[in-house]
Order: sequence, then C-alpha cells, then structure tokens
Amino acid sequence: MEFNNQSLQFNAAPTASPFMPLQHNFMQMQVPPRLLPQIKQHQLPLARIKRVMKADEDVKMISADTPVLFAKACELFILELTLRSWFRAEDGKRRVLQRSDIAHAVTHSEVLDFLLDIVPTEEAEAKLIE
Repeated sequence: MEFNNQSLQFNAAPTASPFMPLQHNFMQMQVPPRLLPQIKQHQLPLARIKRVMKADEDVKMISADTPVLFAKACELFILELTLRSWFRAEDGKRRVLQRSDIAHAVTHSEVLDFLLDIVPTEEAEAKLIE
C-alpha cells in the first residue's frame, strides 16, 4: 500500500505531552476517498473479536460494522499504551520496550488505571520475590 503524505491533512493542536501531537495527528487524519475500501483491513482478526463479543450471554446479534469498530478501538488503545511506554524507554536511552516501561505507563496514567490489577508494577514484583 502506497501512502502519499501530500493527500493527507493534519489538524494538530499543540499539547503539553510529547506524544499527544503524534496521536492527535493520527486521529485527525482525513482519509482520501481512494483509501476508504482499505479501512476495513485490520491487523486484528475480526472473527476473533466477534467470538469474544458472542461470549457474553446477553449478546444475540452483532452487526457487520461492530467488529470493525472494536478492531479500530483496540488499535488505538494499543497505540496509546505503546506510545506512553516508548517515551519511558527513550527516557532510559533504550530502544526496546520492557515490562517496566508498560508498568510505568499504566501507573502514571489515569486513562490506563483499569490495568493496574493486570499489569504488575515493579514494587509488586519485588514483594513477590521476597
């Protein structure tokens, strides 16, 4: 797939965080009409997303667009977590993400608070070792 940067428009507003302009640019990107058929191509398998959704007993039917929407939401979530972790790795002058980078991103972001019980922090790991 060939991307022509001249055909994309970005409406980025300045923000305080160093990675927020990157994310804002990604979210504000206007997709050219010739790329619209490619929007439904995802890295995440839609059949598995649909299977996870059907695991809930209350879900009877799922429209065709719903797994696509959830796949895009998952991609944006992964982007958010990765960017926050990456800037922690860059602060440590590393080019490889470590578990501690992800734990730091989770503990220092209100948006990712729901992951506190899932992602072990360094203090919790130290207590388990003792």
